[in-house]
Amino acid sequence: MTSLSWPARDLVSHRVASTPQRTALIDADRDESWTLRELDRRVDAAAAALRDVLETPREARLGFLLDTRPAFATLFFAAMRLGTTVVPLNVREALPELVEKGERTALDAVVCEDDTATDAVALADELGGLPVRSVDDPGSGRVRPIAVSDGAADSPSSSAVEPAELDPDDVQLVMFTSGTSGEPKGVKLTVANLVASATASAFRLGVTREDRWLCCLPMYHMGGLAPVVRSALYGTPVVVQRSFAPQATADVLEAFGITGVSLVPTMCKRLLEDGWRPADSLRFVLLGGAPASTELLERCHEADVPVHPTYGMTETASQIATATPAETRTHEGTAGQPLLGTDVTVVGEDGEPVPTGEVGEFVVAGPTVTPGYLDPDNTAVAFGDRGLHTGDVGYADEERRLWVLNRRSDRIVTGGENVDPGAVADVLRSHPAIGDAAVVGLEDAEWGERVAALVVPDDGPVDLEDVLAHCDDRLAGFKRPKTLGVVDALPRTHSGTVDRERVRTRLLEFGTDVSTRSGSE
Repeated sequence: MTSLSWPARDLVSHRVASTPQRTALIDADRDESWTLRELDRRVDAAAAALRDVLETPREARLGFLLDTRPAFATLFFAAMRLGTTVVPLNVREALPELVEKGERTALDAVVCEDDTATDAVALADELGGLPVRSVDDPGSGRVRPIAVSDGAADSPSSSAVEPAELDPDDVQLVMFTSGTSGEPKGVKLTVANLVASATASAFRLGVTREDRWLCCLPMYHMGGLAPVVRSALYGTPVVVQRSFAPQATADVLEAFGITGVSLVPTMCKRLLEDGWRPADSLRFVLLGGAPASTELLERCHEADVPVHPTYGMTETASQIATATPAETRTHEGTAGQPLLGTDVTVVGEDGEPVPTGEVGEFVVAGPTVTPGYLDPDNTAVAFGDRGLHTGDVGYADEERRLWVLNRRSDRIVTGGENVDPGAVADVLRSHPAIGDAAVVGLEDAEWGERVAALVVPDDGPVDLEDVLAHCDDRLAGFKRPKTLGVVDALPRTHSGTVDRERVRTRLLEFGTDVSTRSGSE
């Protein structure tokens, strides 16, 4: 007998014991499906392979340099079976960004794919020669294969792995997010956080035996990984599409009878512009990652899209509050009510609760909230007596519906990706011809926001093409400026800080659009 709270083992182990015949995963690109029994065998084989790589799996941190694909899901549950912490890395980031995160998490090994093998080897070498395993056939001796593929498996594993007994407080994930300090924060998420999030989401969105959740978001983000975790808990299929494309995604939604999908606003906008109209089977479109405009929500209503705008954070394993389609019609701009078990307090500058309808900072508490960051100093600053201080400003009505007014610390959200302006400005300042720089987000019809920068020459002219080339090796594509402007001095307030509104105004007036440059994303 064990005194551990459920789940005491990985989610696939629990599910295969109760409903082994149900479909667990569908590969939309290959039109292949796996039952829970087949997924369990794949997870077992992958866990055995990982066990041979990691000296002490229960103490290890495993870096994933993988894009969205079934193998990501298999390896995640394999790591969970061993009790190993997973560190998903953004495949779009530049090598220096990956190395910095690898150092902070003290990785023990890296798993990659064909497209990321070069960066994985470079990362592993920078971290002292870590083992590198690929889910594809490796192209070099430095990279060795791991026993997992995207194809279905019918034969039992030759090396069964006894699932580790998990404590609810075990850290299952470390995910990075842009923080208010300008440095990405490593967020620790426990087994209990993930299960609580899945449970609370089920109470808000509902679960049926016929549900099929489409995952077409990056799995290295919480929005992409959450449907994988939740579907395993619910015993319903997750449908994996490797990348989003309006027509292809619309076809998948129709052909596979999708009942739920997670999207960022840019994706939803592209689908509607492509003429998409949802089938009757679609129950919900969970819309997060960035605020949804009133115009987009109106278009969703006109097209009968069951849109559920959501407010969430990596620190809360996804959703904090989610609105229903009916609420978006009657309470314009609301992010909805907090999920079951999630407490949101709106506090003033003194940290005390403000009256209903008054603007303040959201403080979140509950079982989905991270126990803290990798850096204890960040944890100490972020947490208070009432919970996690989000840095987000807004208000609540008498029914506890939330309205989010401002993003955290001028963070830029472009196409659902978070960009820290300070990190981009630091890269720009490292260019020998640039003395100073300010980075802001400008409204963009395609991406929601675009990264824009105002730069000050150090001594002499600034060649914009050379600046962009400088960014290519140091920043992910979505972080590179799409609008650039050159000024003699940055506009500043009386106190000497950069006047961000005047920076935006100047960029809108005479900034140069460089988004069509080759290599820009």
